Amino acid sequence: MHAVKKPIKTMEDFSAFVGLSRPTVSKYFNDPTSVRKKTREIIDAAVKQSGFRPNIFAVNLNRRRTNILGLIVPNSTDPFYMSLTRRIEGIAEQAGFLAFVLSSDGKPELEERAIETFKSMNVAGAIIGPLGVQSHHEKLAKLGESIPLVYIDSPLDATSPFVGTNNRQSFKLIVDYLIRSGDQPCYFGMTPVNSNAVERREAYSAAMQNLNLEPRFIVPEAHANWEFEKFAFDTTAQILREGGFPTKTVLCANDRLAYGVLAAAFQAGLKVGRGEDCDLRVAGHDDQPLSRYMCPPLTTVAQNYNEIGRLAIGLLFDKLGEDQDSKIELPGDSRILLNAEIMLRMSA
Repeated sequence: MHAVKKPIKTMEDFSAFVGLSRPTVSKYFNDPTSVRKKTREIIDAAVKQSGFRPNIFAVNLNRRRTNILGLIVPNSTDPFYMSLTRRIEGIAEQAGFLAFVLSSDGKPELEERAIETFKSMNVAGAIIGPLGVQSHHEKLAKLGESIPLVYIDSPLDATSPFVGTNNRQSFKLIVDYLIRSGDQPCYFGMTPVNSNAVERREAYSAAMQNLNLEPRFIVPEAHANWEFEKFAFDTTAQILREGGFPTKTVLCANDRLAYGVLAAAFQAGLKVGRGEDCDLRVAGHDDQPLSRYMCPPLTTVAQNYNEIGRLAIGLLFDKLGEDQDSKIELPGDSRILLNAEIMLRMSA
């Protein structure tokens, strides 16, 4: 081993520095246990002395299977996806994988670019929150022919591996509670950003019909965008100017819509809550981190993002044939629907 005289930037530079062949050094960085103990000790010392770290993407491109996992989320600033991403990244790191996260930002062209990026990186597998109604189904199907894919939050179709919330159960839970405790809920739907927009609307309708009640929908004009709070605020302000909601209880398809409804109701001078002196009840879905700190705190149903993340990466590991030390117990099915839990707070 020589003294460090110039910056070591490439594998060739490092090989010359440590005095070993390029194939031996590559073998070490692919799997340190694949070289002899004495060789490994020499390279370990050289790494500490030189500070050299190989380009992980270049190393992985030369492997038959990489240690990179792809993750596409539809909106990186949404608190639900932020929490889910953090959970997946943590488990991947513990298992010796790197989770490479890209956001489609609700745009089909960015989702397509993310798919192409993962193909060029030769990722081992991917977890994807698809845009659903706008997703590039053919491109995702083609990617799924070469690597394992697991979908989260909103399913791509009826057969692909998926982990998410059981919308039928969650909406039955919240609708039953709202009807037992007060006025019938009208439904404030999502903008059509993914298949949850359709599934949750249908779940609300089924829950109402199960109780022999007529579903009541708020159906404003909406483009597919993730600015749920602004959309709900503007729509609610208009509804209140025109005479109000069809019932005194508003059930929102997600918590972020409920934030907009709460803000517009406050601005209009309405009191939101479950007391007899209140003008309106508002409930949501998801239990976003800020929901308990709203004014009033938001009644909602909780998606278990920790469990969704844990099971999604466990399902991916299973498809990769990874024998993890702390193996994640999985149901027998590759489509996993988790039940939600109601969070009773002051808004409804």
